[in-house]
Amino acid sequence: MSSYSSNGGACVEVAVNLAVTHGVVPVRDSKSTDGPVLDIPARSFASFVAGVKAGEFGGV
Repeated sequence: MSSYSSNGGACVEVAVNLAVTHGVVPVRDSKSTDGPVLDIPARSFASFVAGVKAGEFGGV
């Protein structure tokens, strides 16, 4: 569970350490560590994060 989450553990985990060496950012549900992993292309993940920071997806 993420130490930054205050919503009862409903969060995702990302492994950004693989972005440079493998070109992907693996993402999974933090409550289901044995569940599926989405391998998102590093460039796409970076664009998504930039959009979140810019407020392109509205408030949460």
